[in-house]
Amino acid sequence: MSAAERQVWFVNAAHSFTHYSLLILATAVLGIVVQEPALFGTDYGPIIALGTTMFVVYGLGALPMGWLQDKLGRRALFGAFFIGTGLCMAGAGFAQGPYTLGAALGLMGAFAAIYHPVGTAMLVEAAGDRVGRAMGVNGVFGNLGVASAPIVTAFVVGGMGWRWAFIIPGILCALIGLLWLREPDYDYAAQAKRQRPFPTIPPAVVRRAVIVLMSIAAVSGLVFNAFTILLPKLMEERLAVSPDLLPVVGLLAFLATICGGLTQFTVGRMIDRRTLKAVFMPLAMVLAPALAALAFLHGWVVLPVAGIAAAAIFGQVTVNETMTARYVAPALRAKLYSIRFTIGFMGAALASPLIAWLHGTTGSLASTMLVLAAVGAVTLLCALAFPNRAEELAPERWAAAPEANGLAPAE
Repeated sequence: MSAAERQVWFVNAAHSFTHYSLLILATAVLGIVVQEPALFGTDYGPIIALGTTMFVVYGLGALPMGWLQDKLGRRALFGAFFIGTGLCMAGAGFAQGPYTLGAALGLMGAFAAIYHPVGTAMLVEAAGDRVGRAMGVNGVFGNLGVASAPIVTAFVVGGMGWRWAFIIPGILCALIGLLWLREPDYDYAAQAKRQRPFPTIPPAVVRRAVIVLMSIAAVSGLVFNAFTILLPKLMEERLAVSPDLLPVVGLLAFLATICGGLTQFTVGRMIDRRTLKAVFMPLAMVLAPALAALAFLHGWVVLPVAGIAAAAIFGQVTVNETMTARYVAPALRAKLYSIRFTIGFMGAALASPLIAWLHGTTGSLASTMLVLAAVGAVTLLCALAFPNRAEELAPERWAAAPEANGLAPAE
């Protein structure tokens, strides 16, 4: 295995652990309220709200990562990601009350914030000219983290207790960090020289792409995070109401989420052959109707509709991350990823308190799904505004683009 391939595998593993770590609480809470009510209480809302600090720190922490990468280097930051996230994850399993659990999760969010700005930039540079495929595969690994969190957590909570649901993956994450530190430094500059030079894209086109990208980040972060957090509870409410069926809840959430992983792999391959807008539009068109339908459906039909929603949500992630790779020069990429992920994760930070408040007020997730459907409709507007340029697939043609010569845009 080449050095570039090993880099990609570590980045993919980090993506899985990032999303897995952030979603343990979403399923563990269903066991916490039963197994330790004296310490944490019996209400779903207050415990799920403990994740708010984690997501706020996770979002704000992404902002300085582009700068820290220049100061400390990618190797050190990525080592801190694996070891810091792992130890804090394991530490959450020793919490003795809501405050210590919230503190451990908050520290974990700070270390997990390293991944997206730094890891995505590493992936793009190591992938060479096949960015779409690499993003698709990387998205599948992230989706495996999302999908496996509810099912693995459910079985561990049911068999060993909720604390081990944090401790076991935390130890594994830290051990992979030790393997990462054994890796020699990777020469990204040499890899960049072997790639095609980044084209000069007309500034007006770049500005439009970046504005749309940031707008998408603001809304998609909330939808992504809220959906992945509430999915186990949705399956419990609509399909498996007994506490004894917690492993079934985890399995149902896994089946719905894995649809997103399959979509990300397919989308990644399509991106290398089609414009981003052509791939983005169908996903954006099905998102809001699927989320709205989940506000009213009950029974087994919830599973395939949740799968459709997951496919749209996760497929968009691959498109969005490729947008930056296609329209932003490598020198600015890590910094823009930092800004974009900060905007997205701050929207994501609203998910836990929003779910807690709406569920506590109404006693169900129906109103939450309707709010998410409305936000999903904004994603469609963003998709309509994104450039649809054939030059994406033939970058050498940007030099002859109408905007480069002071003419009206081609679309």
